[in-house]
Amino acid sequence: MAQAHGPSRSAPATLSDVARLAGVSIATASKALNGRDQVRAETRQRVIEAAARLSFRPNQVARGLLAGRTGTVGLLTSDLEGRFSIPILMGAEDAFGAGEVAVFLCDARGDTIREQHHVRALLGRRVDGLIVVGSRTDPRRSLGRELPVPVVYAYAPSEDPEDLSIVPDNVGAGRMAVDHLLACGRTRIAHITGDPGYAAARDRAEGARAALADAGLSLAGEPRFGAWSEGWGRAATALLLDRHPDVDAVLCGSDQIARGALDVLRERGHRVPEDVAVMGFDNWQVLTSACRPPLTSVDMNLEEVGRAAARALFTAIAGDHGRGVETLPCRVVVRGSTAPLS
Repeated sequence: MAQAHGPSRSAPATLSDVARLAGVSIATASKALNGRDQVRAETRQRVIEAAARLSFRPNQVARGLLAGRTGTVGLLTSDLEGRFSIPILMGAEDAFGAGEVAVFLCDARGDTIREQHHVRALLGRRVDGLIVVGSRTDPRRSLGRELPVPVVYAYAPSEDPEDLSIVPDNVGAGRMAVDHLLACGRTRIAHITGDPGYAAARDRAEGARAALADAGLSLAGEPRFGAWSEGWGRAATALLLDRHPDVDAVLCGSDQIARGALDVLRERGHRVPEDVAVMGFDNWQVLTSACRPPLTSVDMNLEEVGRAAARALFTAIAGDHGRGVETLPCRVVVRGSTAPLS
């Protein structure tokens, strides 16, 4: 008897079937059907046509990837109360929800023993994969290479280069912020940021200095590292103005720091943005919208980090597991605290 080729009429088509018919990898087929911009237009069209021929709709991507599995994934965070982890989890849950995947959410609260307990519990529920969300961008310990399911790390990269990590580009964000200030005509730019023990603080300062160097400029003084607080923003800005009274822009490592900087500039009689432009980081709208004037800030696109991690996990479950650290670009949200010099 002749052996049938292709999917059975009684069984729904899988993503593997679509990829095979389109002549692409499973990862490429997944990216094409999910609208990822890394796929050439003609390739995307070929995948879409293959999906149509097989009656495989884009909203079936997750089910195709999870064929024969439980259709559940685990989201493990160390900071469920954190303002950074929540948007990432929301983005991941959006991507999973669109694919009708059930999500188990666990909070390890930064405790290694609790984290190990949650991992065992999730594996006991036979989840098909895990996303591990860190509370800061510093590299973290890997869960190991012996787990029976794929793992994707988000925000905090794994120390193991064989793992796949999705993180915001903090160095690029520092560059982007300075480029915006330069475009506003500012040339005497200072940088006040947070705890130097945080990779985010160091990376943002590195990007800021690199952008200034490309323009033939340097910071007004050295980067001022301290705390992620309004109090530090006030203290550091007062010291900055004492030493560099001609500064025309202050790039702050967080929105809290920027709010403190705005207070001191106002007290010292400096108009924002006419005399001094001020920028923050993180785009925390509770703060940015309450500032006077409203604060220009760098948005880390954390929901997209979550969505990208979910898509990467889908691809890994299908058998195409990436590795290394993938950085995603940030964006500047312009408000009233920056403006071109008149």
